[in-house]
Amino acid sequence: MDRRLFLGAAGTGATLAALATPALAQTQNPEIRWRMPSSFPRNLDVLFGSAEHLSRRVAQLTENRFRITPFPAGEIVPAFQVLDAVQAGTVECGHTPALFYTGKDPALAFFTIVPFGLTYRQATAWFRYGDGMKLAQELFRQYNAHFLPFGDTGTQMGGWFRREIRTIEDLKGLKFRIAGFAGNVFERLGAVPTQIAPGDIYPALERGVIDAAEFVGPYDDEKLGLNRIARFYYAPGFWEPSSRGGFVVNLRQWETLPAHYRHAIEVACSEVELDMPARYDALNPPALRRLIAGGAQLRAWPRDILLAAWRETNALYEDTASRNANFKKVWDSYRPWRAEQYQWFRVAENAYDNFAFPMAAQQG
Repeated sequence: MDRRLFLGAAGTGATLAALATPALAQTQNPEIRWRMPSSFPRNLDVLFGSAEHLSRRVAQLTENRFRITPFPAGEIVPAFQVLDAVQAGTVECGHTPALFYTGKDPALAFFTIVPFGLTYRQATAWFRYGDGMKLAQELFRQYNAHFLPFGDTGTQMGGWFRREIRTIEDLKGLKFRIAGFAGNVFERLGAVPTQIAPGDIYPALERGVIDAAEFVGPYDDEKLGLNRIARFYYAPGFWEPSSRGGFVVNLRQWETLPAHYRHAIEVACSEVELDMPARYDALNPPALRRLIAGGAQLRAWPRDILLAAWRETNALYEDTASRNANFKKVWDSYRPWRAEQYQWFRVAENAYDNFAFPMAAQQG
């Protein structure tokens, strides 16, 4: 063979390989830009901050080739229309709790929280080692969306009230801002529940449109200024022993996304799932002290209200399951998981809490 021809062919091959390598890399790592509307305003730095965390981490994990831009509630779509925008393909993804959409299907509440439901750790176990993720994907597929758990507040507070709640009679006719399926429980107790977007709670309470409001806990409630209008602060939020956030993606966008980009999102969501409860556990104690020092009156729910709420909650579950196949399917998984978890936590966690917490309080 002519040596010059051989070298020429070899050189051409090397040149083609050099040209093909970056082209292949670009194909494998395309530049993608998504928009992510949130249901929360920017000033709620833990909740909206979780969307910002996801945006940063996905960019880092993909060498800035996959960029997701978060938008506060109202900038692209209103707080309660994030899932609708994702379903329609108006946006690629969104940050929103599933319980905001129980009007579409009450079964969606399970993927945030339901009254007297699972705690943060118990819910994490259900999602990862029970049926939680499988059931969530089945239900969200009906709304053209893929769902990932996205952060958790831990057990929430029971809300701010203009007047003290001593008996069930005090709930009659009470206009109460409360989210999701829990509103149905309070309706059975005689209250008038209403769902108001986080950014609109303060003006509604200030104008007297509502008599009481629950949101998350001391840190966020202080940011919203709810303590400036209503001074009775109740605990616990028995309807939210945890509260799982949601990251939803348009189904076509998810299925056509390169696998390593999907993995980057999953990693970022897992990080937020771990970080958010830790942040709230660090921020809520000093916030509660500030609120009490500023005049907030901390109250525990009367036992007769808790007992009535427990009865009405379980009656509501059975009634809803008899009328809604999706709800029944999830409840049939959730209920035995809850029973098992409650038994286990009574043995170790609750036994420890009941002894150690009061002892530490006595020491000051």
